[in-house]
Amino acid sequence: MEQIAVNPWAALAYLVAGVCFILALRGLSSPTSSQRGNRFGMIGMTIAVVTTLVVHAPKYMSKNADVSALDFPIDWTIAGEILVAVGIGAAIGIVTARRIAMTAMPQLVAAFHSLVGLAAVLVAAAAFLNPLAFGIADMVHPMIGQPFLAIHQVSRIEMGLGVAIGAITFSGSVIAFLKLNGNMGGKPILLPGRHIINLAVLAGILGLIAYFTQDQSPWIFWTVTGLSFAIGFLLIIPIGGADMPVVVSMLNSYSGWAAAAMGFTLHNSAMIITGALVGSSGAILSYIMCRAMNRSFISVIAGGFGGDAGSAAGGEAKEQRPWKRGSAEDAAFLMSQADQVIIVPGYGMAVSQAQHVLREMADKLKEEGVKVKYAIHPVAGRMPGHMNVLLAEANVPYDEVFELEDINSEFAQTDVAFIIGANDVVNPAAKTDKSSPIYGMPVFDVNKAKTVLFIKRSMGGVGYAGVDNDVFYQDNTMMLLADAKKMVEEIVKALG
Repeated sequence: MEQIAVNPWAALAYLVAGVCFILALRGLSSPTSSQRGNRFGMIGMTIAVVTTLVVHAPKYMSKNADVSALDFPIDWTIAGEILVAVGIGAAIGIVTARRIAMTAMPQLVAAFHSLVGLAAVLVAAAAFLNPLAFGIADMVHPMIGQPFLAIHQVSRIEMGLGVAIGAITFSGSVIAFLKLNGNMGGKPILLPGRHIINLAVLAGILGLIAYFTQDQSPWIFWTVTGLSFAIGFLLIIPIGGADMPVVVSMLNSYSGWAAAAMGFTLHNSAMIITGALVGSSGAILSYIMCRAMNRSFISVIAGGFGGDAGSAAGGEAKEQRPWKRGSAEDAAFLMSQADQVIIVPGYGMAVSQAQHVLREMADKLKEEGVKVKYAIHPVAGRMPGHMNVLLAEANVPYDEVFELEDINSEFAQTDVAFIIGANDVVNPAAKTDKSSPIYGMPVFDVNKAKTVLFIKRSMGGVGYAGVDNDVFYQDNTMMLLADAKKMVEEIVKALG
């Protein structure tokens, strides 16, 4: 096979792209620098894509072209096909980004993860079917028998891991999308003997990848692919709704490792660097979130390993109990007389798009001399940082937003805890009910506030984890039953 030289500037360009990706991750670690981080990410990706197209263009040029000077006639038919594909993808991305609602952002992230996983599977399949085109095989001429293509042993490992991780990412992300989008229930679906099944399938995948290094028979590759698709479904189905933000972060990590594995197959250092960055940062974020939720990291990534069926069965609303209903005028009066109000936003705020009017309410309270703070739970919403993004969109000052560990102790000295669209993250059952699916998850101690104002649509619904909340029925709780945005608008009017 004729080897084609690579322009020496490509390595430098990939290095610059890698630095941009590192700066992007650094910028995204804080709301104040997130826009700058996004810009670095876009610059890095542009450099990586353009460099890849330039590097691989010589494969379609004349054999007599001067590669070092990049003076070659490009096959514009192939170049046109590439540009059309890029244009279609860009158009879909732009339209989707402009139309997608913030409430659907977690589903969008899960869908994107599935596409990354599927891309890894397709690249691995293409490399397996045509290894010469990827430069990962040699023609072997045995003394007896027909000549055949022998895929490099290292490439077989890369290919096996890439297709396995990619398939797991794809099928797992599809289940995550269905759960986040409401097509599947938020309760865990616990299959009989799931732990044994999962371990057996995982062991089979690893064993076949090891065997694939010695025998490149097609049945081995496609069996690994099929088993990996299956284990992706099996790992995510048993995970309940309360843990879905961790699942989204975990699948993000998987997509990164799949891209890194395919980067080795494609001999593309930018993919290796980017994939490793995404994979490692996603894994670290998943671990941090598991610690914040008092969850076992191994338990979550193993598909709820160690959970029991009893904990998943809870979640039906309890029998009717006495509770107090309030109005917007009541809420406005109580908050205007308070020294401090802590606002706890949840997915209901995202559904009603109430973040802007909520900030307007907070501004009016501050004009009255009331101290206002926002309490953000690490798993509020449907993905990591969901509430932070919404509040940033509404230009809420960053110094008013606090994480759970920084503000939870203040509820006991707070006049009003204002809960808007949250449920599981303020449910004391996480501390008291061992049969609850959210048991062990740290929650806000809103029940310790002097007054709790709780906005939800009706008393009949329960949280995403399907658990009733004792806070609804406390003597110091006033239920504000309405659409979150409409109720806050009425409170703003009452505040004058």
